[in-house]
Amino acid sequence: WKCILLLFLFSDSFKLRCSACSPDKTAAVVDALVFDPPSLRGNSNARPAPCCTGDFAIVHVELSVKLRLLVAVYSDCQVALCTVGKKGLKQTSGIRVDRWLNTGDAMCTSVASEQQILAVGCSRGVVELYDLAENARHIRTLSLFDWGYSVEDTGPVTCISWTPDNCAFAVGWKFRGLTVWSVSGCRLMCTFRQAGSNSALSPMVKPNAQKFEPLMGGTSHIQWDDYGYKLFAVEESLSERVLAFSFAKCCLNRGLSSTTYTRQILYGEDRILLVQPDDTDELKILHLNVPVSYSSQNWPVLHVVASDDGMYLAVAGSRGLVLYDLRNKRWRFFGDVTQEQKIQCKGLLWLGKIVIVCNYVESSNTYELLFFPRYHLDHSSLLYRKPLLGRPIVMDVFQDYILVTYSPFDVHIFHVMISGELSPTSSPVLQLSTVRELSIMSPKSPPVSMRLIPEPTDEGVLKRDTNESSNLSSQQPSRCLILRVNGELSVLDMDDGHEQALTNSVELFWVVGSQEEEKSNLIKEVSWLDYGHQGMQVWYPSHGANPFRQEDFLQLDPELEFDREVYPLGLLPNVGAVVGVSQRTSFSTAEFPCFEPSPKAQTILHCLLRHLLQRDKHEEALRLANLSAEKPHFSHCLEWLLFTVFEADISR
Repeated sequence: WKCILLLFLFSDSFKLRCSACSPDKTAAVVDALVFDPPSLRGNSNARPAPCCTGDFAIVHVELSVKLRLLVAVYSDCQVALCTVGKKGLKQTSGIRVDRWLNTGDAMCTSVASEQQILAVGCSRGVVELYDLAENARHIRTLSLFDWGYSVEDTGPVTCISWTPDNCAFAVGWKFRGLTVWSVSGCRLMCTFRQAGSNSALSPMVKPNAQKFEPLMGGTSHIQWDDYGYKLFAVEESLSERVLAFSFAKCCLNRGLSSTTYTRQILYGEDRILLVQPDDTDELKILHLNVPVSYSSQNWPVLHVVASDDGMYLAVAGSRGLVLYDLRNKRWRFFGDVTQEQKIQCKGLLWLGKIVIVCNYVESSNTYELLFFPRYHLDHSSLLYRKPLLGRPIVMDVFQDYILVTYSPFDVHIFHVMISGELSPTSSPVLQLSTVRELSIMSPKSPPVSMRLIPEPTDEGVLKRDTNESSNLSSQQPSRCLILRVNGELSVLDMDDGHEQALTNSVELFWVVGSQEEEKSNLIKEVSWLDYGHQGMQVWYPSHGANPFRQEDFLQLDPELEFDREVYPLGLLPNVGAVVGVSQRTSFSTAEFPCFEPSPKAQTILHCLLRHLLQRDKHEEALRLANLSAEKPHFSHCLEWLLFTVFEADISR
């Protein structure tokens, strides 16, 4: 009887209507901007709206509670965007069609609520991305056409599924195959058989090899697990079987965990994948399994952060924290399991030899920062406990400074002072003081990453005062880079609160001068790099009254074309290269191929040399060339640089 009663209580039906054809024209959608459908505008070329004609059925529907958005796909391949009132689906009369997408071949949709992006799968075999924060503005189109596959090979798109963090999405086709894309358009994984590991143009599959390619009968359904480590897929022709693909995540410089570029890391649900060179300087991936004694109780791995020198790893699962010494190959645990279980890590930072944990205290629904020395994980060795004002959304560390940002955009900068030696035989004292607080009032989308950056000087290096008793404000950073949800990259002057937009469509960025530089660093001339839909962009320091003026500062290097199958992980400053990872597929007599990540390095030395020569910095260019002479890619860089010079002369 209870089951029958529940079914009765939750049963309901309603019809989607636009504001013009609604029987109750005085009814308004709460906090929604209502647009008339195309057929009711002055444009005679617009197609009739399905809800007005009533001739077409709804074949797909999706609800985003966070955005209060209902997306409906009609049988004539039109897409309706509907705003849901504050009461949600409880008050169905408040649901109205806001607008219609300008598409006529939609087959399915998927909403990325965090990124506010709508992905639309089309009968043409392509995926269209729309920005929901900007009135469903079209962002870009993704397809396999550049890899040699047409709609005749793939068929229409049947299903799309975003990862839980909305950083990537999977696409399935009716005739064949599955692909995973990043937001910017990097092809992360593909079941289609390729001629090589990273071939730009791939031939069609040979008939005798078809049985070794998964999902050859098409893909009917796909779904990620709760953490984004596994993708489940159902084949169109074998619906009784579910395929599971395991994935590893990149350590993105986002949210509450800050990572260093000196160590390139991927991590899975129970392991860590380290990118490091072998004896021949060829990049390899080392699998480091998290001890079962920790992972079995605190599955899955949620955070992995490397120390500044890259020699220590901090790893956190659903509870607790473990450290790994890469030099001595040893794990360090909490001795008291009770203490371990009281930690719900939401973010990790390294401050020299100190690991900082952003801990959620469930009993009081509060957040705090815990400062542990890397030599001992125990509350008896806890150096400091800092209660936070609320839930932080972004954190970063720069030298002795910690940045904590709260929603909507309240920035706090703390300074850390340590008295005594950080060792088990001494009793160090840590002091934390607030040096800056500011609130940014902006209608822009919220930040997902912020990095404190060094002060620009004439020498292009970090400003330092030799007098230890000098004013603290002259040493603390006054600027930071901001990456927002919509991909906009900007620089914030924390002295006057002015924010200057730099570029957009950015997915990742790395600040080069944010750490202590070694003599072997070959990329000191670079301020930072960013990666997104436009590819890899190099930002060089520009001196003068406005060092962040875009026309002087940004160098969108046409020679730095990054492979669209290689996702960048970080930098190798001592080699002058960007390290990324791509999918390598090995086929054998087994039923399914073996998918494995393959590290790749792409040099940027030729770009740096050309930059120095163009600015008449001949001595610096010669010094960089001498330092790079023994590097693996140096001869290739010189050939590339020579080709660029000749091509520039010919174009004149």
